[in-house]
Order: sequence, then C-alpha cells, then structure tokens
Amino acid sequence: MVFSSLIFLFQFLPAALLVYFGSPKKWRNAVLLAESLVFYAWGEPLYIFLMIFATVFDYANGLLIDRFRHRKAIARTVFIGSISGNLAILGFFKYAGFAVENVNRWFGLHLQAVDLPLPVGISFYTFQTMSYVADVYLGKAAAQRNIVAFGTYVAMFPQLVAGPIVKYGDIARQLISRQATWERFGEGAEWFIRGLAKKVLLANNIGMLWSSVKTAPAEDMTVLSAWLGIAAFTFQIYFDFSGYSDMARGLGKMFGFELTANFHYPYISRSVTEFWRRWHISLGSWFREYVYIPLGGNRLGLGKQLRNLFIVWFLTGLWHGASWNFIVWGLYFGLLVTIEKLFLLKWLQRRPRPVSHLYTLLAIVIGWVWFEFDRLSSAWAFIGILFGFTAHGWADRQALYDLSTNGILLILSALCATPLPRRLASSLKSKWRLGGAIAVPSLYFAALVVSTAYLVNESYNPFLYFRF
Repeated sequence: MVFSSLIFLFQFLPAALLVYFGSPKKWRNAVLLAESLVFYAWGEPLYIFLMIFATVFDYANGLLIDRFRHRKAIARTVFIGSISGNLAILGFFKYAGFAVENVNRWFGLHLQAVDLPLPVGISFYTFQTMSYVADVYLGKAAAQRNIVAFGTYVAMFPQLVAGPIVKYGDIARQLISRQATWERFGEGAEWFIRGLAKKVLLANNIGMLWSSVKTAPAEDMTVLSAWLGIAAFTFQIYFDFSGYSDMARGLGKMFGFELTANFHYPYISRSVTEFWRRWHISLGSWFREYVYIPLGGNRLGLGKQLRNLFIVWFLTGLWHGASWNFIVWGLYFGLLVTIEKLFLLKWLQRRPRPVSHLYTLLAIVIGWVWFEFDRLSSAWAFIGILFGFTAHGWADRQALYDLSTNGILLILSALCATPLPRRLASSLKSKWRLGGAIAVPSLYFAALVVSTAYLVNESYNPFLYFRF
C-alpha cells in the first residue's frame, strides 16, 4: 500500500484516524502500532515477522545495555552484537546477491545466491533501531521499557517504508506524551496534500518523459533528448521522494508527532556540500552522527578526515542499493565534497550566484545519471550523449515534440522546486487574511481533487525510494 493510492486515501487512512482518535490516549500507541503492522502486512505479509524480530531484538538489547551500564565489557558486547545482528540481517536481504555475484565474477565460481525480494523499508527501520541502541549505549537516551512505545517508534506507518530516518532521541518524548490539536491536524493535512500533489501531479507526469527517453535506443538519441530526459528524472526523483517525505511529515502531524524535515529545496544550492545539507537530511545526519564523528570526523588531521569522508560516501552509495552504480554515485559526490572542502568551496563563494548554481546543478544532474543506470557502461554512454560525443545529432523531431509537449511541465517543476510557491501562499495568508483564509484552503482542496482524479486512471505510480 502506498500513500498515493485510492485505497489508502479513502479507506485505510480514514479508518486509522477514526480508530486512533476514538481510543483513550493511553491506548493510542498500541492502536498506532497495530495500524502500522496492518499497513506493512498489506504488501509484506511475511516480512512483518522480520520487522517484529528487529523490534524485539533491539528492545531487549537496549534493556541489557542499560542494565549492565556499569559493566562496560558486557554492555559493549551487547552493543556490538546488536549492530552486528542488524547489519547481518540487512546484508543478507539486501547485499547477499550482490556479494555472491561479484565473488563469482572475481574468482570464477558458480555460487548460488538465494533470490529473495527486498523487504520494503528495511534500510530505514534498521538504521532507526541501530541509532536507538547506539544512543542508549552512549548514554544519549534512556532505554525504552515500554515495548509498545518502542514498537510504535520502529513501525510507525507514516515514515516506515521510505523515511525520514527518525532518531530515537528526536521522538522519545513524543512517544510518552504528544498533543494532537485541530491546528496541528490542519497543518498535517496541508503537508500531506502538498506532498500528494508533488508525487501525483509532478513526479508521475514528468517521470513518463524520462521513461520514454530512457527506453529509447541509445544510438538514435540526440543531445536534446538526453538533456530533456535527465532533467525530467532530476525533477521526478525530487518530487517523488520529497513528496513522500511531506506526506509522511503531514501524517505524523495528524497523529500528533513532529517528524524531522528531510528536504529543504536542494536544487537552489550553490555547492554540492550545500546540496547534501538540503537533500535527504535525515540520512546525512545519521551518517554524520553514527559514522563520521565516531571515526574522528575532522579532528584527527587532514589524512584521516579524507579517509572518513571516503568511508561515509562509500556507505552512502551502498545504502542506496546493492549495485556498483550506487557505489560510484556515492564516491562521485564524496569526491566533489572533498574537493570543495579543500579549495573549491571558497572559490565558489566568491563567484556570482549563477556561476555557482550552474556548477551545482550540472554536478547533480551528472550524479543522477550514475544513480539511475545500473550498468556503468550505460551511464558512461548516456553521459557521452549529453555532451555530444556519441549523440545522434543535436535534436530531431522526437526531441522537439517532447520539448513542446513537456515544456510547461518542466517550467512548472522548476518553479515548484524553489521556495516561491510557499512564499506566495504565506504572503496570501498574511496580507489578505480573509481572502487567504478562503483561497488557500480552496487551493489545497483543488489539489486533492485533481490528484485524486489522476489516481483514478493512473497506471504509472511508483515510489522510487521503495526499492532502497
């Protein structure tokens, strides 16, 4: 079940809200946990037991670490066992096939890997449970003794399958006490509808252009077609993932939770370093807090700082998928961030905004090529087309047709990737209070109606980050 589906919008969500708010406050964690398990089991009936095991496993580990806090050897053993167990589960389901494939290639073997579908959301909830155990071990958080509250943290359906990655310390108090007010509910509804519109009206529609370009024969592709296609994917992945994150944050507010922001207009960045402060914020924060800083961060000299950056960006790429293109994608951005730290960032800060912005957008777009093509040779070939080395000319009728039919959508996507629409809505609310009180809700209602109309006949409705 996905948020942008009619069954979720008009059956599951209304029923979940009705049961949740119809229950006594002391039961609401249990109700939300039960609803989350139903949500997850809807599409993953067997893997729900894997998530329950991960929940119980780290709940017990947290209690053990707390109990033996003054016996450091035991606490450390439990902590290492917890991290190892989580990584083993994640590695088996997500990376075993990749590892076997490469061992076979390198050593000429014929080992067989178990071909299992990837459990949806495993990368997200595994990182959440590991961060909880790490926080308890480091004394940053008290062990949660209520398994229902801990299960709610792990399985909460608004952010279960595609984030944001919620660190336990950011939500611990809310698991005990939270306020669900009409004002917060209304804010949540706005966030949800905004995210739904991003996903259905922008990501899905612009994604069809990329699908058309990607499946075209490379030998017949022109430079214009390639740039239109990768521009479409650049917008698709942003509106797809940020739309989901907005819906997750909105649902959290509707149930009384404040979830962390995951995106902050990343395409307006003036450097790759800034881009990664604005894109998938929760993942970057997780790697910084639980990998980069424990490795020494930038405190141990330039050599070890560069080593730490390499490890973090290698893991960032690998986290996204068991394929070499994701590793190359991670290291590509790691290299750019490192170059910026060494000298380029200071140079960019002295340049006019259009220069630094153009550099950043070009770097991001090339990065998306590595991200999207699972074969490195295909990625290189596409980059060659982008820069005219292997293109079938600069433009053809198909490219001009794609430009004419998708030009308005591309311009609209570019505008919606900036803070401008939100500033206009805020200005309308503040300057014309009566008009804003009518116009803004009307716009949100219209967005909901149009999005629903699209979903009625929509056949192209993937969530890209569900595969990670």
